[in-house]
Amino acid sequence: MKTWDEITARYPLDPVVEKRAETQKRVSLPGKWVVLDDDPTGVQTVHDLPVYTDWKEDTLEEALREEGSMFYILTNSRALTAQESERLHRELMEDLVQASQVTGVPFRVISRGDSTLRGHFPLETDIIGSYLDRVDGVILAPFFEAGGRFTVEHIHYVKQGDLMVPAGETEFAKDATFGYTQSDLTKYIEEKAGRKEDVLCVPLEMLRKGDVEGVYELLSQANGRYIVVDALAPIDLKVFSLALYKALAEGASFVYRTAADFVKAVGGISDKPLLKAAEMKQKEGAGIVIIGSHTQKTTAQLEALKTLEDLDFVLFDSDKVLEGTLAQETERVRLVAEEDIRKGVTPVIYTRRTLLSLPEDTKEQALLRSVAISDALTAVVGTLMETPAFIVAKGGITSSDVGVKALKVRRAWVLGQAQPGVPVWQCGKESRFPGVPYIIFPGNVGQEDTLKKIVEELI
Repeated sequence: MKTWDEITARYPLDPVVEKRAETQKRVSLPGKWVVLDDDPTGVQTVHDLPVYTDWKEDTLEEALREEGSMFYILTNSRALTAQESERLHRELMEDLVQASQVTGVPFRVISRGDSTLRGHFPLETDIIGSYLDRVDGVILAPFFEAGGRFTVEHIHYVKQGDLMVPAGETEFAKDATFGYTQSDLTKYIEEKAGRKEDVLCVPLEMLRKGDVEGVYELLSQANGRYIVVDALAPIDLKVFSLALYKALAEGASFVYRTAADFVKAVGGISDKPLLKAAEMKQKEGAGIVIIGSHTQKTTAQLEALKTLEDLDFVLFDSDKVLEGTLAQETERVRLVAEEDIRKGVTPVIYTRRTLLSLPEDTKEQALLRSVAISDALTAVVGTLMETPAFIVAKGGITSSDVGVKALKVRRAWVLGQAQPGVPVWQCGKESRFPGVPYIIFPGNVGQEDTLKKIVEELI
């Protein structure tokens, strides 16, 4: 297995190339970037832009007309079945096309997916492409630096310590619903598509040379193919974006399946320091932490959090799903959380740390059971009678359900990040707790002490 040092030694950064790429101006493009986010963690690299949680035509018209070159729509499609995701995407794209015609504002769609390759792919990009006048290629760019996800020579890696572990050999590839075996993205595409594909690769060597013209020529030759983009650092995507903008300015049209760093690169979004408590909280007092993700990383982060004082750790017995008594468990935990907040103590509500699996389980059954547990867990926030000073949710499905179902957010404002890869929403005025900061913590992001650092800052 390769190490981080071995790979980076082969592809050193040239400071001259880096500076040139950082300062080179891109051509101006009309219209908006519309980012369809398959869970709420996709804003983990951006700041000072809106996120919408519905896609009604009037909502989309509002989003297209407002200032700025980019907005997000939270679809949460990773928590849906394939059939549900297809229905959602067709409805959304129909409304988006109609809203674009009404407003006269053109759009480009990014399907923001998981940096560890889980999700409804290529289903979602196929549907998006079917609503565009032309598709010159489908760009696949899962690089996400904060999460340790890198693509080199079209092999996707997850950095674990000093080791670069091929993604297909990680726990993420064993996902009950979205599992896969291939780390080579050219083969991953074929595995997911169920057919042989002619894939074009944008090599890291070309990007490290700052060869914008060379990348542009590759894009010009895509002819509808999938395009895999290597990236070992954000600068690689900035170089790619320079070439992409040139191609778009000349009329090219692409569909994008990417992780969060690509969105930052194409959106030209600047870096912003990590947020401090004063920038997030509007009032003092206790918050609430909800932990639904069962990944090994989340469990380690929960254990580190337990070293902090002035927190109340409350087990939400997710196995009650088998007994049909999740509603009673929600009520029990809600009462405990309310009492904690009144006393100025932040409750940490967490599910059992082992994945509930049953004999002869199907992927669909596992997903539906997971959604039922998430519904019950997040209902603790949805029925909470005390206003928390902040809310932290850990896990993709969990954080989406808290934001949409429990907090009833329609439009949130992305303040920035509490820690690398951990975004913060400010809840909209229409939400259950207007103005309260909502910290969205992906299940597969951070070091062991990252959750502890965030909560420690807030309390």
